[in-house]
Amino acid sequence: MTVQNPDKTPSRKQRLQERQRRQLAVVDTVDKAEAKVRKAEVELAVAVTEAVQVFGDEQSASEGLDMPVEAIRRFLCMGRDEVARGDNVAEVDGTS
Repeated sequence: MTVQNPDKTPSRKQRLQERQRRQLAVVDTVDKAEAKVRKAEVELAVAVTEAVQVFGDEQSASEGLDMPVEAIRRFLCMGRDEVARGDNVAEVDGTS
């Protein structure tokens, strides 16, 4: 059993600094996770675009991928946006 020494109680400033350190660590973790999600969405957009090309149209790709047409269109738009910004080296064709 540990006995707490009153002299070892962190000061208000130390508690605040520790809280801020933990908050910054959480913000950093969320930022990294968001970056990973964004990268995965871009990869999915490229894959969906390729699927539309392979299946021939959005409806066929929707059926083949078991994905709603609205989702197919969202990923096609996302892929076009990435190409327009130059964020993605893969060519994304907006075939509809």
